[in-house]
Amino acid sequence: MTLFHRWNEALDTLKAQGRYRSFALPQGLDLTSNDYLGYGNGRLGLPLTPCELSRTGMASRLLRGHHDVWGQVEEALTAWHGSDSTLIMTSGFTANEGLISTICEPGDWVATDELNHACILDGLRLSRCRRFSFRHNNLNHLEEGLKAESAKAGEGRAMFIITESLFSMEGDRAPLQAIADLAERYGAHLIVDEAHSTGCYGMLGSGCVDEAGLRSRVLATMHTGGKALGVPGAYLAGSQLLKHYLINRCRHLIFTTALPPECGRWWLEMLPKVHSDAAGRDALHHAAHLFRSELRSHGIEARGEAYIVPVVIGDDARAVQAARKLQQQGYDIRAIRPPSVPSGTSRLRISIHADHDGEMLRELAKNVGEAVNG
Repeated sequence: MTLFHRWNEALDTLKAQGRYRSFALPQGLDLTSNDYLGYGNGRLGLPLTPCELSRTGMASRLLRGHHDVWGQVEEALTAWHGSDSTLIMTSGFTANEGLISTICEPGDWVATDELNHACILDGLRLSRCRRFSFRHNNLNHLEEGLKAESAKAGEGRAMFIITESLFSMEGDRAPLQAIADLAERYGAHLIVDEAHSTGCYGMLGSGCVDEAGLRSRVLATMHTGGKALGVPGAYLAGSQLLKHYLINRCRHLIFTTALPPECGRWWLEMLPKVHSDAAGRDALHHAAHLFRSELRSHGIEARGEAYIVPVVIGDDARAVQAARKLQQQGYDIRAIRPPSVPSGTSRLRISIHADHDGEMLRELAKNVGEAVNG
């Protein structure tokens, strides 16, 4: 039984039981939502936004929390990525944990990059699947695991590979093309976390998977709004079957209060701006390149290659001390320590933005060099 047969069988069972779920718009007098004090309906004359969207009572999306604005957002996101569908979730953590814990089952085998985000690890723990942690971006180690598992894979059990496209603490990118090739060679399904790349890669900013032309070769991608896009929430892009399966089986969706519909308007306002902001993406990558070059001129070799710039110091106290010096100079730079990063790799994590100008970046590089080496 393939993974997709597994999903279809589960959905057919739910339909036969009368338990199949789908989104429905709010209708009639609200006796469903959790708006217990009536604030969402304007009781006590509390101010409402001009938009009627905010009158929707608070509930999960499967109760009264759905609104047609989310259909519009998902349609726009689907067109942006050229995927079959998208599904809005409340946060990136919830999206990753919910996706993985829903589709990976006990007996399934999952290869996960050792530096994947905590929400991916938590999703794997909840799924109770078998895990293979491969060395960061190490294709040889990944293939060793795939080869060994494919030789003994059981009937009805699925294999997955999960990676971030741009690693949030390393500032480096996964070799997605090569990973997709390995996934296909060994019959594994590929899941990519695009949290830190959404908006910043590709002609329209839709991320590294689309930039590499791999959309049809991945099972799902996860994207957040709360980073480059600056809006609340996150979403999963994949097939229609995956979306229906998650709507019916993902506890993180079924039992979570939906985002306020007003947030959907923010998404609809932001997406066209991101699509057309090629100049912003160019400025971002230019600024990152300049800053990294300036750091090297001051004796600092940062990890990675992107606009996330990790300056590894090692010792926790030294990292805190360096961050404090920079904060006193007016820079909001934080020391990142375990468990966010492996023991012995405490660092400064510097996030470069498109609106950081060259003069500021040169001065910052000089000050980082002094703080680290002084």
